[in-house]
This record gives sequence, C-alpha cells and structure tokens, in this order.
Amino acid sequence: MLNRRILRIKAFKVLYSYSENPGMTLADAESMLESSCEATRDLYLYMLSLIPVITEEAVARMEAAKNRFNATKEDLEPNLKFAQNAIAPLILDDPDFQKIVSKKKLSWEPYDAFVRNLFKTVSEKEYFKKYMASEERSLSQDAALFVKIFEEELVDNVELEKILEDLSLLWIDDLAYSLSWCITSLKALGKGERWNLPPLYQSDVLISQGKPADSDKAFVVKLLRSAFSSFPEYYQLISEQVPSWDKARLFNIDMALISLGLAEATTFKEIPVKVTINEYVEISKYYSTPKSCSFINGLLDKLIQKFQEEGKVSKSGKGLM
Repeated sequence: MLNRRILRIKAFKVLYSYSENPGMTLADAESMLESSCEATRDLYLYMLSLIPVITEEAVARMEAAKNRFNATKEDLEPNLKFAQNAIAPLILDDPDFQKIVSKKKLSWEPYDAFVRNLFKTVSEKEYFKKYMASEERSLSQDAALFVKIFEEELVDNVELEKILEDLSLLWIDDLAYSLSWCITSLKALGKGERWNLPPLYQSDVLISQGKPADSDKAFVVKLLRSAFSSFPEYYQLISEQVPSWDKARLFNIDMALISLGLAEATTFKEIPVKVTINEYVEISKYYSTPKSCSFINGLLDKLIQKFQEEGKVSKSGKGLM
C-alpha cells in the first residue's frame, strides 16, 4: 500500500518532530513511524466504510418521504437504484472488513450531519442523476458511481478534513493517498473480486505477485535510524554551509529534509544520488517555503559531493552517481 515517496514523507515528519522535541528517543521515533504507517491504512478503511453509511442515508430519506402527510407518487414509488446498489453489501457483509473496522472503532455515527450533506450534494450532481436515470443495473456501474463520488466529493472537502483532523493528527495529508486506494478497491469490487486488506507496504504487494522487491519497511526503518542518529552531526554541517545565517533562521523542516537526504545517500548504495535529491526537493514543495526547494537542491548536491570525496557516499552501477 505505502510507496517509498509516502514512506519518505513519514520519516521526514518523525525527524521533524525530533528536531522540535530533542528529548525524543529512537524508540519513540520508531513507534511514531509505525503508528503513522498504520494510520494511513486505517484512514483507507474509514473512508471505504463510508459506502454503506451513505447508502443507508439514501434508504432513510426514502422512508421519511413515504411517511410525509402529502407524499407524492415519487415519494411512494422512489427510484431504488442507488439504495439497492451492489457495492454497499459487499462491504457491509464482509466479515473480515467489519471485524477490522470494529476492532479499530472506526465509525461515522458521530458525523451524521456530514453524511447527510454529502448525500445531498451527490444527489444534486449530474453524474448521479445520469446514473439514476440509466436502466442498467450492474456491479461495475455501481462501482463506477462510487469511484466518481470519491474522486469528486471527498478530495479537498473542508468539512471532511476537519473531521479527520479531529479524529487523528496522523491522518493529516494522507487523505488523497488513502482515497486512491479506496478507488483501487472499488474498481476491483466492480470486477467481481472480493475485498482484501491491502498489505501495508508496496513491496509486500509486489512480493505477493512473485515479483522481486526489497522490503519497503526495512527501507524506511533503516532510513529513519540513520537520519536520527546522525541528525546532530548533519545539523552542525548544514549550519556551517550557511555561516552568514542565524541558525534560528534555518527552518527545522529544511534541516529534516536535508538530513534525510544525506542519510539516504550514505546508507543506500543502490539508490542513485539524483533520485535521492529529487525526492526531497519534491517533498519540500509541499511542506516548506517557496524558496526551500532550490535551497535544499543546492545544499544536498554540494554536501553529497563532499561526502563522495570523503568516501562517505559510495555508489556503484550505471546511472547511480
């Protein structure tokens, strides 16, 4: 599930926390990393569990309409297509899914107002009206509708973001990635496949398919340990490269990103230097200041070259320098 870009971001967030809280131990840092990785999959589960909940909202609305004093023919004979979609039962009746959701206490019950607003918004969209008007009844069409809902209504949803932030600080920034995995699962369900809990690391998916892959868990743990143990040294080294700057002006975000880049360059001989630098420059675009990407790019390039001259960075193989 988690690819290396996401894992680098998670290692960065832990190292940044360490830079802000020097009393953090390596054990604390590793525990935080593990929790952060698990949290992304938990968010995936939470968002997928929204499907039967929003379906139940549709059913409840139809029942309420039937009981109106002046119920119309449309109220009494509603279009049941969405209420009877074939995707919601696949999730609601899956014992493995329900067991893990229950164990993790993932519930939308406290957020019924959000569910009502979400269904109202969805029901007013043209793609939903087109779905309801179509005479086709198929698993693939139902799956395609939920894919559309996840793509159109849940990304950049301010109300949803507030809910997720209240539930877990570890869910911040993970929504888009978790939704992409929900969409992957929906497409698989639409093809008639049964739901399966995604392995936590992308390498586990490849290994299960019989493809050669290095462990992503081992990668991120080794990366964090290297950066954590060398952070004081890297902090001093980085500070020396910008002597005219007040150390207080050096953003801890940039310090953490450059330190991770140095740790990756020195620890993983098989990863090309260009890949390492590019990864942390890209991450800086989302988490640091507008000028940070050029600062990080230049300083990482300079320090890695210095390390290469000192024999601290050794790469072998075509294209690894």
